[in-house]
Amino acid sequence: MQRVHRMEHQVEQVQRQRLSQARAAQSKGRRAGFTLLEVLLVLAILGVIAAMVVPQLLGRQKQANIDASRFSIASLESALDNYAVDHDGEYPQTNPGLEVLIVPQQNDPKWRGPYLKNSNDLPKDAWGNPFQYEYPGKNQRVGDKADIWSWGPDKTNGTADDINNWTVKQ
Repeated sequence: MQRVHRMEHQVEQVQRQRLSQARAAQSKGRRAGFTLLEVLLVLAILGVIAAMVVPQLLGRQKQANIDASRFSIASLESALDNYAVDHDGEYPQTNPGLEVLIVPQQNDPKWRGPYLKNSNDLPKDAWGNPFQYEYPGKNQRVGDKADIWSWGPDKTNGTADDINNWTVKQ
């Protein structure tokens, strides 16, 4: 009986060895890696995701630039108000314009600037262009204020995307 049991055990071992050898031989024919179809499928999925995400990011960047320019215009208005307080309610004329916020005009005993903090240069809009300034303002609805505007994303004066201090902010 023991002999039969040993023979069965040896037969099982031989069967396991043959099965293991068959698997090894079968896997040698395969290469490790991805098939072309798998790679193309992944690329297609990435393309779809990029097509959905990129336009959203670009739209947010444009709006962030518009908001930054509006904030800069508000800062310039505040600095101009401080200048006007020191100059008996008078804003600087179109020429010399915003420069008087950082550098005094000749013989200006009332100048107590610079009126823009931490700035040796005038701020630029989000697209790197100087802000435009006109006083007296021709577009203000109320009071005696100056017009301040950016040419906006298209960098062209007088177009619909200009950002200014006289229209309702969207």
